[in-house]
Amino acid sequence: MHPPRPRHILAVIVIAQFAGTSLWFSGNAILAQLAQALALDGQPLAAVTSAVQLGFIAGTLVFALLNIADRWRPRDVFLACTLLGAAANAGMLLLPGLEGRYALLLALRFATGFFLAGIYPVGMKIAASWWREGLGGALGWLLGALVLGTALPHLLAGTLPGTHWQAVVATVSLLAVGGGLLLHALVGEGPHLAPAPRLRITAAARAFASRDFRASAFGYFGHMWELYTLWAFVPLMLAAYGQRHEQALDIGFWAFCIIGAGSLGCVGGGMLSRSLGSARVAFGQLGCSGLCCLLSPLAYLLPPAGFLAFMLFWGVTVAGDSPQFSALNAALAPREFVGSALTIANCIGFAISVLSLHVATALAAVLPLPLWFVPIAAGPLLGLLACSRLAARRA
Repeated sequence: MHPPRPRHILAVIVIAQFAGTSLWFSGNAILAQLAQALALDGQPLAAVTSAVQLGFIAGTLVFALLNIADRWRPRDVFLACTLLGAAANAGMLLLPGLEGRYALLLALRFATGFFLAGIYPVGMKIAASWWREGLGGALGWLLGALVLGTALPHLLAGTLPGTHWQAVVATVSLLAVGGGLLLHALVGEGPHLAPAPRLRITAAARAFASRDFRASAFGYFGHMWELYTLWAFVPLMLAAYGQRHEQALDIGFWAFCIIGAGSLGCVGGGMLSRSLGSARVAFGQLGCSGLCCLLSPLAYLLPPAGFLAFMLFWGVTVAGDSPQFSALNAALAPREFVGSALTIANCIGFAISVLSLHVATALAAVLPLPLWFVPIAAGPLLGLLACSRLAARRA
C-alpha cells in the first residue's frame, strides 16, 4: 500500500513543464525581428525551426541509448536540462555582436532542442512514477502545459513592451530556470518508480518487441506527422487567409490561441480517458484532426469567424491525442525502462515531424494554398490504422 499522493504534485509538474517547454518556439516567435537584428537576409530561416527539432531528436536518441532518464534521478535530469536549455536559449542575446551569427544561431537552437529531451519526456517519466491508475488524466494536464508553453512565446512577442525580441528571449529563459528549480525543490520520485537498471543500449528498442507498444507508438507517429507541421504553418495560414479576404488578423494573438487550444484537447481528453480509455480518446481525436486536414480547403471559403472557429477546433484535436498516446506508451513499455521507451518514441516521432515539415514546405511551393494540408492527412490515417486494435478493446 503506497502512501497518499501529495496534492501539490500534479500542479508543480504542470507548472514546471509549462515553463520548461516555453523554450521550444522561442526562436520561431521572434524570427522576423531576429532576422532583421542579425542581418540574416537570404538565409534559410526555416532551418531555425528544424534546428530545434533536430536537436531534440539527437537529445532523445542519446538519452534513450544511455538510459539517462532511468539510471539517474529524473528530477536531477529535469533541473540540469532546464538550466542548460535556458542558457542555450539566452545565448541568442549575445549574437548581434558576434561573427558567424547564422551558424551560431542554428547551434544554439540545436542545443536548446537537445536539452528539451530532458524536459518533455522526463516530465512524463516523473508523472508516471506517481500514477499507475489515471495516468492518462494526469498526462492530459501535463501535455496541456506543454502546448501552452510552446505557444507562450507567440503571445509574449505580441504583448511585451515594444515587442523587443530580447525581452521574449530573456523572459522565456528565466521562466524555464524557475520551472526547473520549482520541480526539483517540491517533487520527488513517486512510489511507482522502478529501481535504476544497469545500462542497456538496446533497452529502448526492445520495447518495440511488444505488439501493443508498436500499435500505440505507430499511432503516435501518425499524430506527429501532422502536429508540428500544423503548428509551424499556422501563422502562414492566418496571413494567407487575411490576404485572400482582405482581413487584418492579429496573427500573433490567433497563433497563440490556435496552438494553445490544444491544451483544452489534452485536459478534456484526459478527463474522458477515465471513462472511455486512452486508446479510444486518442483514436477519436486523431480522426478529427485528420478530417480537418481533408476539409481544410473548405475552411478558406468561410467568413473570418468560421475560419477561426475551424482553426481553433483543429488546434484542440491536433494536440489532444498526444497525452493519451504517451499514457499508452508508458503503460505498455517494460516497467524498468519506461523513461527510455518514452524517449525513443519521442525521438522517432520528432524525426517524422521534421520530415513532414519539409514535405509540407515542398508541397506548399507547388500546390494552391487551400490544398496544402490535404496530403498531410496520410499521417493521421496510417496512425488510425495502427492503433485501431487498441481502441476496439478499450485500452
